[in-house]
Amino acid sequence: MPAELIDSPEGTIEIRLIEPSLALRLRHEVLRPHQSIEEMGLMGSDQPGAVVIGGLLSTSGEVVGTCAVAPEEPPGALGELVTDRPAWRLRSMATAPRLRSRGIGAAVLRAALAHVKESGGALVWCNARTAARRFYEGAGFVAFGSEWDEGAIGPHIVMWRRTDESKGNRDERRAKGS
Repeated sequence: MPAELIDSPEGTIEIRLIEPSLALRLRHEVLRPHQSIEEMGLMGSDQPGAVVIGGLLSTSGEVVGTCAVAPEEPPGALGELVTDRPAWRLRSMATAPRLRSRGIGAAVLRAALAHVKESGGALVWCNARTAARRFYEGAGFVAFGSEWDEGAIGPHIVMWRRTDESKGNRDERRAKGS
C-alpha cells in the first residue's frame, strides 16, 4: 500500500500500515474513554488477517487517525450480498478531535478500502456510530437495518459498501431494501 501524505497545521501526516499497539492511545481517547486501555484490548486488531492503518504526524510520530480491517462475515441478511469473495469488517475508526475535517479520516478509510480490495475482499461493513453516518455515506457506505444503542458508546447502525463501486451496486442496494 503506497503511503498517502496529508498536510496539516501540525505537519505532514503519513497514512500507512502500523502496529496495532500504536493506535491504542487514540482509540482510547476518541472511542472508549470510559474504559482503561487494558479493558479496551486490541478491539479486533488481533484477528487473523487484520491490519491497522494509521495517520502518523511527521513532527512527533503521534497517531492522529486510525482504523482496523479484518476478514469477517457481516451480520444477518447482509451476508447474502457476498457470495463470490470475502467480506471485511471496518472497526476502530478514529481521528484526533483537534485535526478533524482535514481529510485524515477520509484518507485512512481510502487506504483501508484499497487494502481490502487488494486482498480480494468484495464488501466492507462496520457498526458505525450514528454521529458518523454522514462521513460513511460520503464514502459510499449505506445503512443496513435499524439503529441500536451500545450503552456507554452510544447509538450505532450497520453500514456497508462494495470495494468495487463500478458494478452498479447503488441500484442493488435499493433493490435489497437496505
